[in-house]
Amino acid sequence: MIQNFEDFCRDLNRCGFSMGGGNAKGIFALIDYDWLNQDTLDTPVKWHCGDPEVDPWEWRMRVLEERTDISYSKVFFKTSGFITKEWYPYFYAVRRSGETFEEAYERGGISHTAKRIYDIVRDGYVALHEIKALGGFGKEDKSSFDRAMVELQMGMFITMTGRQQKKNKYGIEYGWNSTVFTTVETFWAERDFEIPELDAEESYEKIRGQILLLNPTAEEKTIRKFILG
Repeated sequence: MIQNFEDFCRDLNRCGFSMGGGNAKGIFALIDYDWLNQDTLDTPVKWHCGDPEVDPWEWRMRVLEERTDISYSKVFFKTSGFITKEWYPYFYAVRRSGETFEEAYERGGISHTAKRIYDIVRDGYVALHEIKALGGFGKEDKSSFDRAMVELQMGMFITMTGRQQKKNKYGIEYGWNSTVFTTVETFWAERDFEIPELDAEESYEKIRGQILLLNPTAEEKTIRKFILG
């Protein structure tokens, strides 16, 4: 029974991956809404209570800021998910198929808006509001910008790496935190991990097998969409 953040990290490493929210979407969520709505469960874990020890919503940033073995980003069904260091290379092999960003862009697999964003993020850590400012993205670009951000995360080109509060021209912090992004390679290099090259087809079957262990009722079409993005 998961009682706190450490329990969650322990069980996530055993599972390898999980949807980030409370909806399993036909695959698997380590902490789902139905599980926590059962009155018979003896656990203090509760969604959106604000306590970083027992609120799964807080854990998405804690794994990025405190752990070196778990990633979190919009990687499944265009929404959030966790992948552990052990399992990340398998998803990376399937999604990237050995391509660099430049190769994917040259063959038309990356939108122009996504390239504009990637060129900003590729050399370091950049907060979301900074990406918009540096790229000259205005309110009229919101739809294409949001799609491109998800496109880059789903393709495993960029990933979330934490949060940063905005600062005004005097250096004073204000407002809500802004999510910080970097390239997938930089994220793992910072954690002393180099993503190995794996076969895409073998990686697909490896992930599929794990999904069926976690959820034997998962449908093949849902599994395929989950793995391939």
